[in-house]
Amino acid sequence: MPPEASSRGHGSQALAISNAMVSLMHGATGRGPQRTRTEIGHDTITVVMQDGLTKSERTLASNGRANEVLEARRAIQEIIGDDAIRAIEELSGRKVLAFMSENHIEPDVAAEVFVLEPRPRDEGQPAGEAGG
Repeated sequence: MPPEASSRGHGSQALAISNAMVSLMHGATGRGPQRTRTEIGHDTITVVMQDGLTKSERTLASNGRANEVLEARRAIQEIIGDDAIRAIEELSGRKVLAFMSENHIEPDVAAEVFVLEPRPRDEGQPAGEAGG
């Protein structure tokens, strides 16, 4: 199933981000997620990837070795972190301040969260958001 895009007015950008993340994961693990959805917020980008575990990872997890799978996934995400940040910065045109990544075994879901540098004040703030 192809990556999905979600975010008002950001469809093609969200799709490009989904595709970039799928490509990074495929390159690092030999298998990309089967479903990917990108949500673009005011100062965040969240990529949710589903069904991305390899056959060997699923075998380990189903035999009581889920912690090893999660440790390996964290290591992979650390390795590709700089490339993921670079892709987000290039595709969004904004600097990434923080990158957080987490995996879940059952269901097979991974989330990549990118916190972006705030937009300049003249670009406005959404209603209800407090400034500091």
